Amino acid sequence: MRGIAVALLMGMLVVGRSAAQEETDWECPSGFEGQTLRVYNWDTYIADGTIALFEDLCAVTVIYDVFETNVTLIDQLIRGAHPYDVVVPSDYVVADLIRDGLLYPLDHRKIPNIANLDPQFLNTPYDPDNAYALMYQWGSIGIGYHRGRTGKAITSWADVFAYPGAVVWLDEARTMVGSALQMLDFDPNSQNPDEIAAAAEFLIARSDNVIAIAPDTGQDYLVSGEADIVIEYNGDIFQLNDDCGCDDYAYVLPEEGSSLFADYLVIPANAPNPDLGHVFIDYLLDPYVGAAISNYTAYGTPNRAALDMGLIDAELLANPGIYPPDDVRAQLFFIESSGDAELDYLVVWDEIFIQIGQ
Repeated sequence: MRGIAVALLMGMLVVGRSAAQEETDWECPSGFEGQTLRVYNWDTYIADGTIALFEDLCAVTVIYDVFETNVTLIDQLIRGAHPYDVVVPSDYVVADLIRDGLLYPLDHRKIPNIANLDPQFLNTPYDPDNAYALMYQWGSIGIGYHRGRTGKAITSWADVFAYPGAVVWLDEARTMVGSALQMLDFDPNSQNPDEIAAAAEFLIARSDNVIAIAPDTGQDYLVSGEADIVIEYNGDIFQLNDDCGCDDYAYVLPEEGSSLFADYLVIPANAPNPDLGHVFIDYLLDPYVGAAISNYTAYGTPNRAALDMGLIDAELLANPGIYPPDDVRAQLFFIESSGDAELDYLVVWDEIFIQIGQ
């Protein structure tokens, strides 16, 4: 089992409610007045005022809905009952959506703010030419906990498994099973059904303290006191301290490793207003708007212009739980498209739900 030399415990962070987006000089192209844009994004994943400002600048109406898992998003795109103009899938999901013909090709001429993106976040394996997707935010999945209720620092998966109180896991099969694969010294993106099954058994055997597997709502269990430890997205935990004006909550990347994620801006193939979708993506990639989002959510920004202009809160930049140093990044994995093995992950995840009693 490989391990990170020093666990990253960052609970003192206070997330900034930046108004930087109001300083933007971004101008909406003419001709969209009175139109409607439909957006489908993760919960708590945009800054206060971002949508209202876009509505004002373009004289449009935005219908903004949220989802809690990639499975929900995929189901929505397949059924298409309520088509959206911009949605925000995660990394490996982008490749699957492209393969299945569910995305609308991007016209880069309509998104000049592509130039603001850091080159390291362009031409990724999920969409090599950025023909369909542009990065929105990136971050990690790790351990969130309440300092007072645990009574000690939690630094590892082993601590989570052995904890005598209530724990909540994240309803993200590829991260949970992938982390177990990593702890068993397998490829966290394994396509070997025997290894995937072994990882599932590994988790089931260590699930006695699990009271729920939550769809991106683990932070709510911490706040309510129903759980002391949760597996969650880093920004969701950092936002808690800002909400309460306290330092009760901590986030740590477990010593054994975990997953990184990146979420992308895409336009569905059946979008009713793809032209306005392009305009909205360009707006989000403005350095002031992008910085305000990252300062609010406490996730990593792919916007190099925002970084170069000093728009990202210095405390966030210095936080290794948000921008991990290279030695820690080496222990973290991106989830890759699993092809035919995706069904194996879904099957074992269903079995985990059944065994834990969800």
